[in-house]
Amino acid sequence: MVEKVRTVTDVCCPFCGTLCDDLEIDIDLKTDQVVEVRNGCQIGTKKFYASNPSEHRFEKPLIKKNGELTEVSWEEAIDKAADILVKAQRPLLYGFSSTECEAQSRGVELAELLNAILDNTASVCHGPSLLAIQDVGASLATLGEIKNRADTVIFWGSNPVHAHPRHLSRYSDFIRGYFRTDGRNDRYIIVVDPRYTHTAQIADKYIKVKPNEDYELIQSIRAVLRGTDLDVKEVAGVPIEDIKELVERLKSANFGVLFFGMGLTQSLAHHRNIETAIRLVTELNDYNKFILIPMRGHYNVAGANQVFAWNTGYAYSIDFSRGYPRYNPGEFSSVQLLMRDEVDASLVVASDPGSNFPAGAVKNLFKHPLIAIEPHKTPTSAFADVVLPAAIAGIECEGTAYRMDKVPLRLRKVKEAPGESLSDKEILERIIEKVKGKLGE
Repeated sequence: MVEKVRTVTDVCCPFCGTLCDDLEIDIDLKTDQVVEVRNGCQIGTKKFYASNPSEHRFEKPLIKKNGELTEVSWEEAIDKAADILVKAQRPLLYGFSSTECEAQSRGVELAELLNAILDNTASVCHGPSLLAIQDVGASLATLGEIKNRADTVIFWGSNPVHAHPRHLSRYSDFIRGYFRTDGRNDRYIIVVDPRYTHTAQIADKYIKVKPNEDYELIQSIRAVLRGTDLDVKEVAGVPIEDIKELVERLKSANFGVLFFGMGLTQSLAHHRNIETAIRLVTELNDYNKFILIPMRGHYNVAGANQVFAWNTGYAYSIDFSRGYPRYNPGEFSSVQLLMRDEVDASLVVASDPGSNFPAGAVKNLFKHPLIAIEPHKTPTSAFADVVLPAAIAGIECEGTAYRMDKVPLRLRKVKEAPGESLSDKEILERIIEKVKGKLGE
């Protein structure tokens, strides 16, 4: 019997920071297209199907001519991209969180070569987490430790049912671990959120905090933990009795974990929220084992922070304009730079700021020359002057990615990229070579 499909096992899913590594992908031998995905969540599964050729995929390089994107050769497209970057006084290289670490390293090299601004999506998501950890350190662990040991799990400002669909079933809730053999029955789930999310609906305890008052609630929990008698009836909308009950629950845990998301990092107080959460976790370690883990969104944003840090000393919002890396989130962050209209050309890699940056930042992004390294049509690519079609990392090319707990995993190639698409790494290497030629290096 002639086989009609080829099955690739142990595939990492390049969607979210959970980076599930147990997917099985069936590839049609005749068409080289994905025909079935097993073990993936709905969103991750759709990403694999979206890799198949369609009207939404870019298959050839494009340059905007007379207001229309026109197919050109790779040589012409790379030359145009390099020309834009070399002529810019203040170029921005942004994105990098949905590509492999090897491409991220080339991005650092290119930014240094151009004396450019280098930033990744952490500046609009978990940048405050990185700032807080730099300030006070953190008690961290791997997701494997959570799976095997955690009996008390807090999701603060995070909704994994929607954002990390298999997190609960693989690591934090329903999964059976070495010391938590009864799965869900061995774990107590707490959700702290202004909204009654789908994660809150399956929790054992839901605490409704007022928007932007997370800092006050965490500080009150710390105060009660120290034995302070608070002379108020409620803090941040949470009755004192509920806070006392929560503290007793946390003290009685054997192994606890605090997962926190953008509901904590992007609310008022930002990195101070994370700093005081870290201090709470540190103080809980006087009673038991307690750790915390940021719920990273893009599947390799943690890798972008790692790669940028080991190359420059800094995880994001880096300025090379003086010939060496400087770091100052806010001053050198993409949104703030664009809002101040300080960027005169941009290279966007594996990201879509056009659909999620503030309107003022997007307006200034689009009015200057823009290069997009992107596999699909997006609002950003629609306004780009140069579009360079990329193979999708983890599906059409290999690479390395870091899970949300900073564990590196190998991405597998399961099929060929359509058309003339190249990997992000190869595209950036070609741009670097061309830029060096234009700079006379």
